[in-house]
Amino acid sequence: MSIFDNLDRPEASSAASKPAEGTFTFVFDRLPESVDELKALPEASLDTPYKTAALTLCALCAYAAAPEIGRDMLDFLKGPEPLSNYEISFLNDRFRDSKLVPFSYFNGAVPENNYTPDKPFTVAIFSNPYSFQNEGWATLHLNSGGADSPRQIKLRLKPSEGKWYLSEQMILVGIRPAKSADPWA
Repeated sequence: MSIFDNLDRPEASSAASKPAEGTFTFVFDRLPESVDELKALPEASLDTPYKTAALTLCALCAYAAAPEIGRDMLDFLKGPEPLSNYEISFLNDRFRDSKLVPFSYFNGAVPENNYTPDKPFTVAIFSNPYSFQNEGWATLHLNSGGADSPRQIKLRLKPSEGKWYLSEQMILVGIRPAKSADPWA
């Protein structure tokens, strides 16, 4: 049994949009269901901020389904500074009303199909001219099928390891309601 089985999303699919130029695209046949599965992915080398951002999305999906597992994944991605009590409280608050937000960043996930991503799970992470303004820091962007503007993930390089770690995510903000939850649909 998968940790994602209890999210009650109907199966659906829609056409994926073409990533913008300069975008790094990550494809996952399945989402990791434990911190060990996350660490086994090639992206877990964390040697680029894009890889860490993509795994952050996977960890937030796991958090939606099983908070303790998602917390372990996020602690790994945060490196030397695990989640604070404030961050845990923030995550719990964000997932109180809807568990669909992190799934909305995968290709094909839109309100009309209740944010059911196409498979394999594909996400595009991109930078802009301001993404690397401060040395050792990166602010990367993701598009959601339920929002009109990109959302951000901030990462920090630990030079002694050559790894990029999650500093903060700003992707768990409101999206348009899923068709099944929209009283006006």
